[in-house]
Order: sequence, then structure tokens, then C-alpha cells
Amino acid sequence: MTGTGETERWAPGDQILWRYRGNGPRRRGPAPARTPNPVHICRPVTVVQDTDELLAVWVAPGTECVKPVLADGTDVHAEPLATRYTAPRTTARSPWLGNGVLKLARPGEPWSVWLFWDRGWQFRSWYVNLEEPRTRWPGGIDSEDHFLDISVYPDHSWLWRDEDEFAQAQRVGLMSPDAARQVLAAGRAAVGVIREWGAPFRDGWEDWRPDPRWRVPALPADWDRLPDDWDRTPSPMPS
Repeated sequence: MTGTGETERWAPGDQILWRYRGNGPRRRGPAPARTPNPVHICRPVTVVQDTDELLAVWVAPGTECVKPVLADGTDVHAEPLATRYTAPRTTARSPWLGNGVLKLARPGEPWSVWLFWDRGWQFRSWYVNLEEPRTRWPGGIDSEDHFLDISVYPDHSWLWRDEDEFAQAQRVGLMSPDAARQVLAAGRAAVGVIREWGAPFRDGWEDWRPDPRWRVPALPADWDRLPDDWDRTPSPMPS
């Protein structure tokens, strides 16, 4: 993987990892004894733009990714909601299906915005993924998904997504009441941006197209490696 370090910027065409850690409380204790939740989602992506205002990356069709699955290999959404987050899990490699996704993340915001297209580059919708503000490391960025999401459509309409999973995550202890309140506050802030049609919805990203010279990034064998400084304070330049 390429990349220019923690506090420098990646260049267009650089290939990095966009990862999510598992949910739930982390082990407490002195730094040497703490361990972060392991990465359970990993997507190799190509950098489109990396500035003080925005990190934009492209998930190309067919990219080999890592996703959580049930212990027997079946999709987690095949499990009833009541046991979806308590049934044993593992991870599996799987190609990214569909037409590719453009992901946009503004520094410090507790969400990223994804753009989806149908065949022939017919723009479909934006997807606001509520998540922990991203932490940069030389190989990419890490975050934690917060279950609750928002779909946004070209006519400026929007709707909440996965409210049932958000509630279930709280019931089984994957999210504390205080954390849930923060996520809801973040969601309301995102809705405020949508209603005002602020960035990035107004910025014309639906007309963007990937550079045809870009190669599909490969999934490295050490996709789940810990950054060397994993227990540092958050980057002064989060993405």
C-alpha cells in the first residue's frame, strides 16, 4: 500500500485501507495492557482527494474486501435481529459488488457520505454513514460504525436507516446510553446539513468519474494489522 504518513496528505491515485473496528467496550488499563477491538471491515480504496477540508476515496467494483460473517460463513443479516450481534462471528473475504462507491469524509465529522450509482452512471443516492471520526495511520484510516444511517435522494428527501439495528446494539451492550445519545446528536446534525443542502450534497460529486488508469487495489495479507502507534491520542488531522 502507498501513503505519505500520518500528518501528510495522500495523493490522488494512492491506495489505502478504509477500515472499521468491531463494536463494544474496549479493555481498560495501562496502555501496554489495552487492546483495541479488532478490525472486522476492511476495504482497499483509491484516494481521489485528500485536503484539509475533505478526504475522498473510491471503492472500485470487484475490490476484494473483508466483512463480518456468522461463524458458519453466512451473511450476518441472515441472523434474526434478536441474536444478530451475539451470535458467533468471523470475517470473510468478499468482492465489492455493484458499481463502486465514492466515499467522502470531512475532518472531525462523526459521519461519512457515500455516493451510489446504478448502471450507466445513473446517480441513485447519498448514504450518510454515522461513525466515529476517522483516525489516520500511514496505511489508511480506521473508524467504528455507529449502526444508524441516513439515505438522501436527488430530490432532497431523506430517511433514517437501520434504526432497528441501532436499538438492538444498545440492548446487547454494544453501545452505551451516553454513546447512543452522541450518535443521535450526530445524526440530527447531519440532518441539519441535508436540510440546508450543505456540503457535500451541493458540491456536484454525483458527476465525478474515476480515472480509467487506476488499478483495482489489492487486499494485503496484513489487512488487520495494528498501526504502530494504535493507542496514541487521535490525530490532529482526522479524516
